[in-house]
Amino acid sequence: MEKKMKVSFVYISLSGNTESFVRRLSDYLLEAHPGLEIETVHVKDLVKEGHPFFEMTNPFITFLPTYLEGGNGVDNGDVEILTTDVADFIAYGNNASKCLGVVGSGNRNFNNQYCLTAKQYSQRFGFPVLADFEMRGMLGDIKKVAAIVEELYQL
Repeated sequence: MEKKMKVSFVYISLSGNTESFVRRLSDYLLEAHPGLEIETVHVKDLVKEGHPFFEMTNPFITFLPTYLEGGNGVDNGDVEILTTDVADFIAYGNNASKCLGVVGSGNRNFNNQYCLTAKQYSQRFGFPVLADFEMRGMLGDIKKVAAIVEELYQL
């Protein structure tokens, strides 16, 4: 019997944009790869429902919106807001070593701060920024990230 392939996504979504992207990406991958198993972990739900963090058993990709306050992220800093629970989840146990990379999202109107949180996580934890998309992402973004997922998981 062929082993079922499992893909794991860890994300946080506050406005619904990142969740929409992860859902559409999952649907796209499932259509292309029937029988694929996709695990999604919405960190906001874990925290909201009081569930403890846990160690991921499978390599995963993180999807991270940008929510920053103050500064411009280049020469006078910034403060990450609303997404710090993802950093705590990645830092838990051996999760950082299982993260294949981060996909950042944001609003291009914020110039240097566009996807800055993903870039900061990449530096902090030592995994690559795999891709980025604006707001909810377009079909082209879904296809681009799906190709990266297929390559990383050898689908």
